[in-house]
Amino acid sequence: MHMHILDRRVQILLDEPRYSKVAREAKRRRVSVASVIRGAIDGMPASDERRREAVADILAAEPMDLPSDPADLRRELAEAFESTR
Repeated sequence: MHMHILDRRVQILLDEPRYSKVAREAKRRRVSVASVIRGAIDGMPASDERRREAVADILAAEPMDLPSDPADLRRELAEAFESTR
């Protein structure tokens, strides 16, 4: 864990379910709610890191058969996207 000087104040509003979730996690870890939130921010990948990971995932993917009709491919992609939500 890096020690940084905390010099920016941020105020956020959370609804009760989100606050309860963060507060439970803080209690479990025995740290402050702010520490849990800072940890979540620290865990976010930088955009260039995310891009590199996406490219690596695409290049590592197994070849697959594609529908000959682009409309069928769009439909399959839309269904796959919806199933991940």
